[in-house]
Amino acid sequence: MKKIFRRHGILITGLLLLCLKGTAQKTHSFTIKQAVDYAKQNAVQIKNAMLDVLMQEQVNREVTSIALPQINGSAGITDYLNIPVTLIPGEITGQPAGTFTPVKFGTKYSSNATLTLSQIVFDGQVFIALKARDGTIDFQKKILDMTEENIKANIYKVYYQLVTGTKQIELLDANVERLQKLKTDVQVMYKNGFVEKLDIDKLTVQIANLETEKLRANSMLKNGYSGLKLLIGLPIKDSLVLTDKLTDDEIKASILEATQYKYSDRNDYQFMQITNKLNGLNVRRYKLSRIPTFALVGAYSKQAQRTEFDIFGKGDWFTSSYIGLTMRVPIFNGFSLRAKTEQAKLQLQKTQNQTTALEISIDREVEMAKNNFTTAIASMDYQNKNKTLAELVYQQTKKKYEIGTGSVTEINTAQLDLKTAETHYITALYDAIIARVDLLKATGKL
Repeated sequence: MKKIFRRHGILITGLLLLCLKGTAQKTHSFTIKQAVDYAKQNAVQIKNAMLDVLMQEQVNREVTSIALPQINGSAGITDYLNIPVTLIPGEITGQPAGTFTPVKFGTKYSSNATLTLSQIVFDGQVFIALKARDGTIDFQKKILDMTEENIKANIYKVYYQLVTGTKQIELLDANVERLQKLKTDVQVMYKNGFVEKLDIDKLTVQIANLETEKLRANSMLKNGYSGLKLLIGLPIKDSLVLTDKLTDDEIKASILEATQYKYSDRNDYQFMQITNKLNGLNVRRYKLSRIPTFALVGAYSKQAQRTEFDIFGKGDWFTSSYIGLTMRVPIFNGFSLRAKTEQAKLQLQKTQNQTTALEISIDREVEMAKNNFTTAIASMDYQNKNKTLAELVYQQTKKKYEIGTGSVTEINTAQLDLKTAETHYITALYDAIIARVDLLKATGKL
């Protein structure tokens, strides 16, 4: 019995380990490109857009099937509880003229099996539907491209927001470390009677403020990571490590090529072009529906009649078959076709107007993106120089304080100016990367 319990215990332990292994937290290290690639495979919006493409492929197969031969089979058996009666002139049976004699024609049991065939020879609407198949697939694929582009732009912005957030925390750590070292030096000077305890207290307050700011920054950073995981379709419980760094040179790199653009580079413009094409085909569809349609039809059937319920027994099966060509000519439909044609024309004009408006909007968007990027780069460069200068001022002020020619107020002011300059630089750095992403997206080169 103990051995049985021991074996069961080992089995249960093994199962628990397998379950824990299956739900173990994973760590993902992503560059920005890897994050985008992961989103293309896992983001819900992108996966649904891909499913829409597959659904459209099935719809196109359904459209294609209309132009293929339609073959149907039918079979039936009838038991005449009362055989139908037909009246024939009485003269045939020797009755007086003007009278009728009831006669039952047929048998109690009748069976038939029929195979019918129809094939469209010409139908304008079907012809246009077949021609529109490639356009409808391109339509859904372009929606997929636009979905991927929007998610990619958001990934870039959130990714680099987290990178700059990490850099901000590093700067806060450096400030805390700098103040703690200064506090240690001031405590030594206090013991030797060169400064007041008030100087130590001021530094303690500054350190506490920086630690509080760091806590808030870490909390925002964690929330940002959760947002990025949600955006790319990564399980929240998994760990995410961002490996790309952000530098001034990377933001400025290869941006001159992006200023040259064509409308056709934009996914939304390509989408409008496809929409115009499909709307044009829709107008043609209604025009061609005024033309007669032709279809090839045919049938082959077998029929048996029996007095007993023995359909597949002895007896003949009688054959009938035919083949023909049918023509359908639209004559008058209450002017509904004319109204539908006019609606299709107006819809085409509407999308053409939207295309023109989109061209104007693209020009404006690119112009604004260029201006914003130029301003953001100038601001980033200025804040970087300002940060470097603030660091130099702080170091000089600290040396003056250490040799007794400066005051705690001066060094506190220099420290505050340095922190402010660093904060402004981080903000300018993030603004610059956002401006870069917006410019690339505006020119269709993201």
